[in-house]
Amino acid sequence: MTTWTRKALLLTVSAAAAAGTLTAVGAPVAHSRPAGPAATPLAWGPCAPIPGTTVPAGQQCATLRVPLDHRAPGGRTVDLAVTRLRTDRPEARRGTLLVLAGGPGGSGVQRLAQKGEALRAATEGAYDLVGLDPRGVGGSTRAGCGIPEADRHLVTLRAYPAADGSITENVARARRTAEACARDGGPVVRSFSTRNQARDIDRLRAALGERKLSVWGHSYGSYAAAVYAQEHPDRVDRLVLDSVGDPDPARVAYGWMTNVGPAVALRFPDFAAWAADPAREAEGLRLARRAEDVRPLFLALARELDREPRESETPGVPLTGNRLRQALHGSLNSDTAFAPLARLIRSAQDPEGRPVLPPELAGALPDEDATLTMAVVCNDVRWPGPDSGYARRVAADRAEYPLTAGMPANIAPCAFWKYDEEPRPTRITAEGPSNVLMIQSLRDPATPLAGARKMRAALGERARMVTVERGGHGMYLGNGNACGDRAVSDFLVTGKRPARDAHCPD
Repeated sequence: MTTWTRKALLLTVSAAAAAGTLTAVGAPVAHSRPAGPAATPLAWGPCAPIPGTTVPAGQQCATLRVPLDHRAPGGRTVDLAVTRLRTDRPEARRGTLLVLAGGPGGSGVQRLAQKGEALRAATEGAYDLVGLDPRGVGGSTRAGCGIPEADRHLVTLRAYPAADGSITENVARARRTAEACARDGGPVVRSFSTRNQARDIDRLRAALGERKLSVWGHSYGSYAAAVYAQEHPDRVDRLVLDSVGDPDPARVAYGWMTNVGPAVALRFPDFAAWAADPAREAEGLRLARRAEDVRPLFLALARELDREPRESETPGVPLTGNRLRQALHGSLNSDTAFAPLARLIRSAQDPEGRPVLPPELAGALPDEDATLTMAVVCNDVRWPGPDSGYARRVAADRAEYPLTAGMPANIAPCAFWKYDEEPRPTRITAEGPSNVLMIQSLRDPATPLAGARKMRAALGERARMVTVERGGHGMYLGNGNACGDRAVSDFLVTGKRPARDAHCPD
C-alpha cells in the first residue's frame, strides 16, 4: 500500500484528525544493538502442536530461562515458552513486535499462532513477530496450590453470590484458597505478578538481541505492556494498548473487577437488539419482539435457574443461574458469540431441552490455570480485607447491576492473601516517549471505556487513543473495524498517529 493511501485512510479516523496533522513517532532505528547485560541467544526449533489451533508454517518455538527472583539472578530459574514468526519481507523489517495475550492466563504462543498470519500481512512484514507464555501459563513453568475441583469452576473462581445474595460460602472458599496457596503454592506461585512479567519481557528482549521492542498488548496484556514501558521507557519502540483497564495503582485488578457490572450493563443492549431482530426468526434465535424485552426475559430465566438448575449435556454440571450469567459475560466479548448464547437461552427455556454448556463452563479449570489467574491479581495489589464490608458492597452492586448479580464486588482469595512483601504496583505516568497508541471500543464488557480513559489520562502526551463505535473486547484484528485496524497497522508500520484522540464510526 502506498504512503498516500495510508495517509488518506488514517485521516478518515475522525473529523478532528482530518482537520489536523498526523504525527510520526519512532523514526526508523537500528534495533540490533542489545541494551543491558548480554543474554544467551534463543535456540529456535519446530513448535509442538497446539490443540484447536493451526500453527502457521514457519512458526518457531524456543525456551527462555529467567530467574525465579530477579533480585537473586544467580538462584533458581523458571522456563518461559517463546514463539516467533519471522517477517516474510526481510528488506522491510523494522524490528520485533511482541504480542502479549490477555488474562491473566492467556497464552502468547497460542495467540501468535491464531493471529500471526493476519498480523504479518497487516504490518507488511515490518516485524519479526514474537509471542510469550508468561510464567505459569501454557508451556512455561507452572505451579498450583492444590485447589479443590469444586472451587475451580469459573462460577466459583469468579465469586458469584448464592441465589439469595449471601456471600457466606464465597468467604469460606476465599479463605481456604488463600490458605492453600500460602501452604502449598511455594515460591513459584508467589512470583506470579505483572512486575515479574515486565522483568521477564526485558530478559526476552535481550535474548532476542534487540535494543528495543515494539509491543501489542491485548486486555490484561495491554496493562503488562504499559508496566513494561513505564519501567523501561528507553527499550520500547512502538506500543499498542488494545482494550486496557484502569491503571490506578491503589486498585488495579480489584478495580478491574468492580468495573464489570456497569460494563456488562452498557454492552447488553447490543445483544438485546440482535436477539430481537426479525432476522433471527428464521434461525429460531429471536428471543423477543422488542429489544427492551430481552433483559427482563434474561433476568427471569436466571432467577428460575437459581431456584431449579437444569440438567445439562455435561453430567454433574447443571445450568444454574450463575452459569447463565457467566455465559452472558463471556459472550458479550464478541458479536460472533451472540448466536451460541441465544441457543443456550432457548434450550434453557425448553422444558424438554438439555442445554449444551460453553466449554469454559462445562468443567473445572486445571489447578495450575486457576492458581495463575488468581495469584497474579492477588500478588499485584493488596485487596480490601475480609472485614471491609464485602456483603454490603455486593448487595448494592447486585441491586444496581442485576445482570452480574453482585459478582464484580464480591470477595476473592486476595482478601486473605499472605504476602512475603508488600505489593508495589507500578504507577503509569506521562514521563516517557510519546510512542503509545490506544484502541478501545465504546462498549467493552471487560475493560470498559471509563477505565481506558483513566489509562489515557495517566499517559498524557505519551499516548493517543482511537475509540471504535461498537461493543466487544479486543479491537485490533478482532472486533474492530477497517478504520480502527488501519489506524493501528499504520502506526506500527509508519509510526504515524492521529494528531489528537480520534474516533472510528462503525
